[in-house]
Amino acid sequence: MTNDQRPLYIADFNYPLPDERIAKYPLPERDHSKLLVYRDGKVSEDRFYNVGDYIAPHSLLVYNNTRVIQARLEFHKPTGARIEVFCLEPLEPHDYQLSLGSTTGCTWKCMVGNAKKWKEENLSLTLSSKEGTELQLRAYLAGHTGNTYAVRFEWDGEGVSFAEILDAVGELPIPPYLNRKTEKSDLKTYQTVYSRIKGSVAAPTAGLHFTDAVLDNLRSRGIETDEVTLHVGAGTFLPVKTADANEHTMHTEIIAVPKATIEHIINKLGKIVAVGTTSMRTLESLYFMGCKKAAEVGQFDPYTQEYTLSTREALQSLLDWMDATGQETLHGETQIMIKPGYEFHVVDQLITNFHQPQSTLLLLVSAFVGGDWRTIYDYALSHDFRFLSYGDSSILTRR
Repeated sequence: MTNDQRPLYIADFNYPLPDERIAKYPLPERDHSKLLVYRDGKVSEDRFYNVGDYIAPHSLLVYNNTRVIQARLEFHKPTGARIEVFCLEPLEPHDYQLSLGSTTGCTWKCMVGNAKKWKEENLSLTLSSKEGTELQLRAYLAGHTGNTYAVRFEWDGEGVSFAEILDAVGELPIPPYLNRKTEKSDLKTYQTVYSRIKGSVAAPTAGLHFTDAVLDNLRSRGIETDEVTLHVGAGTFLPVKTADANEHTMHTEIIAVPKATIEHIINKLGKIVAVGTTSMRTLESLYFMGCKKAAEVGQFDPYTQEYTLSTREALQSLLDWMDATGQETLHGETQIMIKPGYEFHVVDQLITNFHQPQSTLLLLVSAFVGGDWRTIYDYALSHDFRFLSYGDSSILTRR
């Protein structure tokens, strides 16, 4: 696809979202959420537990298995000043599993609240280990870039991992637009039932509607499932502040996709269902990684050059490259921006929630439905659908 220099005015992707339409809490039964169904320009509604009625047999449903970590830490200086440290992504070790599994120390890219009160001294907090002994967690400022900081964490508890420390004293970071503090119930409801790979600071919320019963029902219909990993960063909440959305800088997120999953996708091309925008971004990124034989995708890669490979050829090229380089799992980074004019290569259906006005996620939805996003959102607004992370769901078929 060639570069399109025409402005993409973010104001064209605005709609009224009253605060009372934002779901502050999930429904008691997560699969009882409303389901908007969009196909060929027509809209209807159902309940999520019937989502299998709208997916063809022998399709492949791909979900994001990332798990939200309790990434927000609160320190207090001897003066009483409160310093909030929000862990965004690991810097050293750079690998999520190695960093979360470290039992000696690690460095993370963080946002720091009340940073002006934190000079050169280290901060510490005390927690109790599983054996009942006290452990000191120390935090040091190790660098500063823009509005983020490199923070070094060290502790003296033998055999205690950083993941265990976060579980003990960290707070689950629910979305800012909920305008409330994290509650105990969020520890369960803000995780998908299939989450297992720790690393996200926000949930892949389209998956919050799934239950074991729904997954069993899909499999009984001959609908197969597979999983990818994209660790959702805080950048997912960044608003588009530029009048021309093309001038917005997309955040980069880390993905992991096993070779067997890519093979599974190749065998199911034409019947791929992405659960959420994170799975969508991961699956579509695979096409460009295969074309480039590189484990990274830039924001405008889909728009700045011609790609001649078919989807099957690109994914096979990716597998061949992984074989040649000895990779059983593809570890990569994607900054892909899916916006109107994007040509989809992998995904045929998308399960997703209702997104904020003037957001990159709404641009993605618009691209998927051929610009017909207002039909969907007007229906949802006029039929009492609940919006954003804890809100209702939709299943969209690509136009």
